[in-house]
Formats: sequence, structure tokens, C-alpha cells
Amino acid sequence: MKGILGKKLGMTQVFAADGTAIAVTVIEAGPCVVLQKKDADNDGYESIQLGFDDKKESRSIKPEVGHAKKAGATPKRYIREIRGIDIANYEVGQELKADVFSEGEFVDITGTSKGKGFQGAIKRHGYSRGPMSHGSNYHRGQGSMAVIRTANRVPKGKKGAGHMGHDTVTLLNLEIVKIDAERNFILVKGSVPGPKNGFVDVKLTRRGQ
Repeated sequence: MKGILGKKLGMTQVFAADGTAIAVTVIEAGPCVVLQKKDADNDGYESIQLGFDDKKESRSIKPEVGHAKKAGATPKRYIREIRGIDIANYEVGQELKADVFSEGEFVDITGTSKGKGFQGAIKRHGYSRGPMSHGSNYHRGQGSMAVIRTANRVPKGKKGAGHMGHDTVTLLNLEIVKIDAERNFILVKGSVPGPKNGFVDVKLTRRGQ
């Protein structure tokens, strides 16, 4: 297992050797700093804590500044843990860049989806709309809220209108098409959750391709 933190920059396309256009997402992966190592004796599990994207000390609380200084780094905006790795291969203060991965590898990418605010049931859950003819007076309503008329209540778990988006989403088995080690760019085939400049976790997939 290996992983890195990054930022989604947007989408573009590259061309394969046979001229086929491939839609890719550009991720600025690193540099990340190992802020902490956790082991089974002290923490009950093994992981490394990575920090990405520098943050001004004037905008950081004292615990953030002190935690980063233990690794000889500045405070970071995005901090996450990577589990399932051999912590003996990492040291506190070590810097990780995009070249930890290779072209052709498959990764799982986790990000926060775009927030869409409060939405109706049709957009949020794909419900069918009502009749659109004149006089129906019921076009985009939700419809029946209960199966039993005499229940006098809405059953728990009923899908309805509400907050949509801003969820943690993971896409599996995305192929790394190209790596630009000089600029720390990773080009991944297909789309990635979240808006532009949204933070993402990139981890080597554990699933079969």
C-alpha cells in the first residue's frame, strides 16, 4: 500500500499511441510531508500522517504549529492518514512526491463531491415528475409519502428533498495515464470527485483491475 494527498486541478485530454483521445483528471500530488508515524504499540494500528498544502502560521492555532514543527515543517491545510503500509519505510519529516506512483498503476481516489444545496426529490433521487398537462397543478412534487394511508406517518428512511452533495466519495480502479514528476502532476483516466482545487486522497488500489 502507498498513497499521497493532492489537489484536483481540472480535466483535459491526452492522446494514446494509436491516436485515441483519453479524458484525464490532473491532480497536483504533493509534495506531502510525513507529520507523524503511528504504531500498534502506542496507537493500536499502523499508519503515517501526511500533510499537504502550506498554511500560514498566523492563521493556524498553536497545536497545529507545534505538531508541524516536530516534523520540521510548516502547518498544513490538509492532513490525512494512510493505513496498511510498512511504516518502517517512512520517517517523520520525509517528503513524498508524485513519483511514488508509476504510470499504468491503478488507484482509488477519495474526495468531497460538489455541494448542490437544498434540492427537490426529482433532482436528488431521480423521481419521476407529475403530469405536465394543463390543469394538473402538480408537476415536480414528490407524490405519495407512505404506502399505507392509515399509517398517518412517513416511514423512516423515506427519500425526499434535502441537502444534496458535499459527500465523501471514492472512485475505484482509476488508471494512472501519465506522471509529470517535475511539476508533481498525476494524470488519472476519467473523472474524480469534487470541484477544482478540491483536496483528494490517492491510494494504490487493493482491488483487482
